[in-house]
Amino acid sequence: MNGSWQRSRARPVHVLFSSNPTGVQVFAGRHRGSGRSVPTVETMEETRKSYHSELDELRALVVRLGASVIEVVPRATNVLLSGDLEGADYLVQSDDEIDARAHDIESRTFEILALQAPVAGELRQLVSILKITSDLERSADLAVNICKAARRIYGKEIDPVLRGLISKMSEQAEQLYQSAINSFAENDAATAAAIEDMDSFLDALHRQFVQAIFETHARERMDLQLAVQLAIVARFYERIGDHAVNVGERVQFALTGWKPELRAIQRQRQRDATGEFPITQG
Repeated sequence: MNGSWQRSRARPVHVLFSSNPTGVQVFAGRHRGSGRSVPTVETMEETRKSYHSELDELRALVVRLGASVIEVVPRATNVLLSGDLEGADYLVQSDDEIDARAHDIESRTFEILALQAPVAGELRQLVSILKITSDLERSADLAVNICKAARRIYGKEIDPVLRGLISKMSEQAEQLYQSAINSFAENDAATAAAIEDMDSFLDALHRQFVQAIFETHARERMDLQLAVQLAIVARFYERIGDHAVNVGERVQFALTGWKPELRAIQRQRQRDATGEFPITQG
């Protein structure tokens, strides 16, 4: 197990927290005769510095987990196209490490939420980390599903046109995730907002692939079992792209407070105010 991401031993809880402009209140000193603890400037600054160090470390763990997901997508595609059963088994077994790392990130995030009582932008960032980690873990599961599909169709020949489309879907999914993780690492709201539009190309490839499956099967160049399995595989790539879009939306929320649900809320408020269903775009 990689020691760089193992969960550090929890510190003794000897501080109390309450709301204030910094988001953290540390009781370290006492008034004479009052019995009440009061904060010292030095202790508060030290605690705040430690808090930001923990947050930076947590973000670094998320970026590394994202890099692993980016790496596993083309590897799963190579397994599918080459019929590499040994490679398939390796990636399936390696998913345990991804799961463990995701669990560690979530546990450390909950610990920070409990002990540091973050507010405003820092609270949004931690909530986003929890959701991004879930998207990353699920995307790795989808790559594993591609490997399992490769096992099921082992020995069957895939039409060259379909092979080319599989490669394109894989490349696009990888690119989407690269952009999503970069937007998180660099706090780039503009790139995060563009990922949904970038995903439209992967959606188009998915539709094109399904149509090509029907055409190939109609020409009796592919049996039904292979056609069904490849259609499922195409859905896995499309879902990986959707998770990348989710990551972009989480980044936007962390940086600006924007959520896609806000559009639905606005439409519902318009319905409540007018009693009519508004015409919407997108």
